[in-house]
Amino acid sequence: MKKLFAILAIFGMMSVGLSSVLLAQETTPAEQTEQVASAPVETESAAVQETTNGGFHQALKTKFIEGGASFMSLIAIALILGLAFSLERIIYLSLADVDPKPFLVKIGDVLDRGDVEAAKDVARNTRGPVASIVYQGLLRLDQGADVVERSIVSYGGVQSGLLERNLSWITLFIALAPSLGFLGTVIGMVQAFDDIQRAGDMSPTIVAGGMKVALITTVGGLIVALILQVIYNYILTKMEGILNKMEDASITFLDQVIKYNVKYKNL
Repeated sequence: MKKLFAILAIFGMMSVGLSSVLLAQETTPAEQTEQVASAPVETESAAVQETTNGGFHQALKTKFIEGGASFMSLIAIALILGLAFSLERIIYLSLADVDPKPFLVKIGDVLDRGDVEAAKDVARNTRGPVASIVYQGLLRLDQGADVVERSIVSYGGVQSGLLERNLSWITLFIALAPSLGFLGTVIGMVQAFDDIQRAGDMSPTIVAGGMKVALITTVGGLIVALILQVIYNYILTKMEGILNKMEDASITFLDQVIKYNVKYKNL
């Protein structure tokens, strides 16, 4: 069920993002060049008025096209994939973030009665990494507290790895987005100097227009990196909270194991 939710969420994010990209690319590069060559330069007040009338979506679409569909599409894809992996981690961590106190109380009550099989059933039917760790310890309960402790430590590392899965992909897109933006800026600056060379004139209009278009990709990449970085830090905070609960629960469970061994002389 967890994987189903994650897959549906990823496909939903990608479908919404790709539809936005396709909508933004309605104007082809050839049409953009023709419009720039034929249309007069708009005044600042007219541009502000057009942006105000079109709303935020229209302004975003305009900047997307001005920045170049090729590099801006790559930045948008990095955002979509980064959000997809982030959403998958948030869903997984939300399902794994279970309060272990009621579960440990049940385990303690069952072990006080000496019913190990019932404790295993409780652990199997409980969601979360704490229940999985406790179940692995219960499987080795007859081998002594030392073996149970080593089992908890080993399987706790496995659960920690599952919690950290796919985080490297999020960090990749955090680094990739501004890099793509800088690359687009460099290429845009080269194209701007080519335009100046063809025109044979250092006109402020040509220079400012070329630099503005070139810098849009950098702005887009930095915005994407900031968004993903905030989400990534939220994921890390949530994961650290789960790890702390796992450590506290492991200590409590070891105390229950020692109490069980002492009570039933199963050392």
